[in-house]
Amino acid sequence: MKPALSNPTARTALKNYLLWPVLALLLLAVLGLAELKPFFAAMFPELERPMYEQDSFSSLMLAHLKLVGLSSGLAIIAGMGAGIFATRRVGLEFRPLVETLASAGQTFPPVAVLAVAVPLIGFGETPALIALALYGLLPVLQATLAGIGSVPQAVKETAEGLGMNKYQSLMRIELPLAAPVILAGIRTSVIVNIGTAAIASTVGAKTLGLPIIVGLSGFNTAYVVQGAVLVGLLAVTVDLAFEKLAGRLQPWLFDT
Repeated sequence: MKPALSNPTARTALKNYLLWPVLALLLLAVLGLAELKPFFAAMFPELERPMYEQDSFSSLMLAHLKLVGLSSGLAIIAGMGAGIFATRRVGLEFRPLVETLASAGQTFPPVAVLAVAVPLIGFGETPALIALALYGLLPVLQATLAGIGSVPQAVKETAEGLGMNKYQSLMRIELPLAAPVILAGIRTSVIVNIGTAAIASTVGAKTLGLPIIVGLSGFNTAYVVQGAVLVGLLAVTVDLAFEKLAGRLQPWLFDT
């Protein structure tokens, strides 16, 4: 007899159930981590300042979410736009170029992009935004190409036979059928950006990576742990939220 968790439906149900406890744990950590100063003092007695207090964890969380949201939004718009263009008849010849440029954007690590952007733009959120958007572009583009490419030609011909023009076929047939694959690419892009955004603090952007950067430069392990716990909980929470969204997407596709 197979274990209950080997059933995909059971695993999905478990992940949906875990979303709310993990979200509650994240909020508790953001709002109450500062109250654990005695705990960190006991864990790291050699440190004079065991609790990161330069900024509130709530302000760091909001700044981190803002940076990830903006960069992921740009990556989604550009990635889906380029992917749709490359699957249209007018853009087919540009598809290799689009894929090459997107791959090049992810080949360069965000640290390298930051190093180049800072002398040109300066310190702050802007170079971090550019680096994260470029790094998050490829998963969205690849998922868009794969999702639209997986739509059977017979379905497209049927839509055309029903009198739909190219735009109507794209919006009513191709994109809805490709939505699960595209959502998977967006999910990967956003989760990667959540973790990568932590290094944006090296160029002056306020993120949850700030305690980590300060802790590493000052040999303060407690700071590193505090920042890493919050980044990890945020990534897990968002990943579970995407899992729940994907589950809700299936009935919607069935209804359409």
